[in-house]
Amino acid sequence: MLELRAITAGYDRRAPVVRDASLTVAPGEAVGLLGPSGCGKSTLARVAALLHRPDAGTLLLDGTPVRRWRHRAPRGLRTAFGVVFQQPRLSADPRLRLADLIAEPLRATGRREEIPARVPGLADTVGLTGDLLTRRPHEVSDGQLQRACLARALVLRPRWLICDEMTAMLDASTTAALVAVVEDYRAATGAGLLAVGHDQILLDRWCDRTVHWDTVVPTGKEGARPLTPVR
Repeated sequence: MLELRAITAGYDRRAPVVRDASLTVAPGEAVGLLGPSGCGKSTLARVAALLHRPDAGTLLLDGTPVRRWRHRAPRGLRTAFGVVFQQPRLSADPRLRLADLIAEPLRATGRREEIPARVPGLADTVGLTGDLLTRRPHEVSDGQLQRACLARALVLRPRWLICDEMTAMLDASTTAALVAVVEDYRAATGAGLLAVGHDQILLDRWCDRTVHWDTVVPTGKEGARPLTPVR
């Protein structure tokens, strides 16, 4: 179980963008987090993926509180998460060929010997042909680069997927293809999914349930932003 309890987080302790947010994702469950741009949902997603240390609150993984974040977190925790961001060009090293981009987590975790077996198969799974694997980010489309970023997120076989506006910059056919890849992976592995977005139709069709990031409500704490189930 992935649990976020009363999370307060931001980039300035005097003005956090998330206050007292709570959310759970069960193993094998797909949860959509719906909200407008700028509300703080991406910050909460980064906390969930161990990429941003909250100012307050608790993140629990399988009932155990997480104590360390980013590179300080134990490798077993870091590699339990696969993350796909909204803008692939900001999350991809422009110097790397797509094959090297996909293989990056394997190299970083000392598993180079798995690259020949894992990368071609994942590339095929996400719809990348062999000729595209030799190209660099500026030589491919946004959709092709996002396919590579999804393959990179899956290469370590994570238990949890965090998709932060993964399809926001993609056309309908590419969106459908990448969502299908994620769902096939979840069906095969039992991974949990947190999908962040502002398209309720997509999230409702994709996820088992959707929670909505409400506007500020009078809860007795100034700036509190609760998460309220939509369905």
